Amino acid sequence: MGAGPAGLFAARVLADVFGRVTVVERDDPADEDRRGVPQSGHAHDFLARGHQLAEEWFPGLGEEMVAGGAHAADIARDVRWVIAGRPLVRSESGLSTVISSRTFRERRLRARVAALPQVTVVGGQDVAGLSFSADGSVVDGVLLGTDGGRKLPADLVVDTSGRGSRTPVWLEEQGHGRVEEEKLKVDVGYATRIVRAPADAFAGDVCINVVASPDSPRGGACQRVEGDRAVVTLYGVLGDHPPTDPEGFLTFAKSLAAPDIHGVLEAAEPLSEVRRYRFPASLRRRYERMDSFPRGLLVLGDAVCSLNPRYGQGMAFAAMQALALRDHLRQDGEAPEPDAYFRRLTEQVVDPVWGMTLLSDLSFPGVQGERTAETLEVLELVGRTQVAATFDGPLALRCLRVFGLLDPPTALLDPAVQERVHETLSRQSAPAGSGAVRDSDTDRGM
Repeated sequence: MGAGPAGLFAARVLADVFGRVTVVERDDPADEDRRGVPQSGHAHDFLARGHQLAEEWFPGLGEEMVAGGAHAADIARDVRWVIAGRPLVRSESGLSTVISSRTFRERRLRARVAALPQVTVVGGQDVAGLSFSADGSVVDGVLLGTDGGRKLPADLVVDTSGRGSRTPVWLEEQGHGRVEEEKLKVDVGYATRIVRAPADAFAGDVCINVVASPDSPRGGACQRVEGDRAVVTLYGVLGDHPPTDPEGFLTFAKSLAAPDIHGVLEAAEPLSEVRRYRFPASLRRRYERMDSFPRGLLVLGDAVCSLNPRYGQGMAFAAMQALALRDHLRQDGEAPEPDAYFRRLTEQVVDPVWGMTLLSDLSFPGVQGERTAETLEVLELVGRTQVAATFDGPLALRCLRVFGLLDPPTALLDPAVQERVHETLSRQSAPAGSGAVRDSDTDRGM
């Protein structure tokens, strides 16, 4: 259920196990402004881990996208990361991604999935409900149409219908109880404009990320995409949202901790009006804690966990969940055990990424949430590491591996990393002329 990235990645791994996979989508998948994806027109990152998995499942997809006008990028060389007003140190990381609009990427993914002989993508179909066995213990299909008048039988139903998933309601109606939910209010507001900017406005980069921080809680992303266009997305947290009038949009860009995105806008020709999107809270559904859950049904993607979009994790996170699904299917085959699946999904994917975004959001004083002594200590160490990464190449790469979901956030707490952070910040605070800073220091390995 759902033909967004989560549904497409799920369909790809399901096709290795099942003889027939049907992807059912309420909207027309070819519609570039789908009602169910109000955020589609804004800047979207495809983090390094997501790119790796996409290339594993769809070999050559990145090259195909670049041939169609997207831009290949090394995440440490071609993407300008600005943290606390300073850019991270550049390097050659060997970690790749492809920068494009979301709709462009989805079209390529959908075409690859639809080309699989086992897969059929059906658009314009409402899923009105799940079909249950008489005792409610098994899901054996979905009910289609606004009145649920047509049943599509299935050995397995995978809900990838997004944050607005109706599965919690349907399960409760069948006596399985209410799924526990966790929310963290962040009240992020986006405003986006499509522009045409000269390539030299990017100074050789394909993407500019000015990251919001507690000291400067406004941020933005400026991405070169296909068709000689650029997507400029500005955001603010806790209600400090960018305006949508042209002058206010430009003024907001000028207020960021670094002038990089404002400089691109000043050199650019607007191609669209400014579009707005609001994200009130991160949401997690704790299916792994349910005492009763029917066989024949699994849930994946934003329907399980919807993250603060300012970190750009959504599509890579969906791919990582699909990987957990693949690993589970290899173990259980066509009759997967829901309890075991949700435990795997929670431990391998959701817990680490949810914990990472939760920690980052709690660094903003206005975000409501518990801050234990341990949490405050970790926030301090991670914050120092990010500052040190603006002076030290290996530390910058360590941070980017965590940002790209290649390494867990605990990698930044490694004693060797923290020792280097201390040395780097000590050198930067040393008196001028002390000889404490050597150019070679920023290049040596860890």
